[in-house]
Amino acid sequence: MSAAAGRRRVPVWLGIGVVVLAAVGGGSAWLLRDEHPFGDARACAGSDLRLPGVITAGGATIPTDARDVHYYTHNGSAQVTFTSGLVADYLRRAGIVPEGKELFDKKYGEPAVDDDELALPDGLCGSSLREAAWAYHSTAANGTGVAVTVEQSTLVPGAFRFPARVVVGYTTP
Repeated sequence: MSAAAGRRRVPVWLGIGVVVLAAVGGGSAWLLRDEHPFGDARACAGSDLRLPGVITAGGATIPTDARDVHYYTHNGSAQVTFTSGLVADYLRRAGIVPEGKELFDKKYGEPAVDDDELALPDGLCGSSLREAAWAYHSTAANGTGVAVTVEQSTLVPGAFRFPARVVVGYTTP
């Protein structure tokens, strides 16, 4: 028996399969790598402060039904965006609109008509606001300034979208 006859050849298809599996596995690992600061999927690139699991934005926790939550922190300020059906409750808990007052009272806010008001602030990731929106500028119960922009309904006058996208900007404690 010759030496060549004693060796077994590896089928070509097996070698190709190993290469394909290695490429798919490496590609999946590359796609799934975590590039979020602090390992927090809510944090946008460049954030320098991790926010807690339950975010307090502008003096009140964000609504319990908040989805698609993202934040950007930089030099002592934070920008948070989320969607929620409980925006009116949040605005009242944060003291931005007092209990019993109209949500769209120009004493507390104004229409956001400028494209700059609808765009996400620099550094904040996630979906941008859609027209129309209402902007509130207030001082939170803890004395910090807070700015909130909320999508309005285009179908129901004097109401927010359901759920509405919200952007809250404030100074971190």
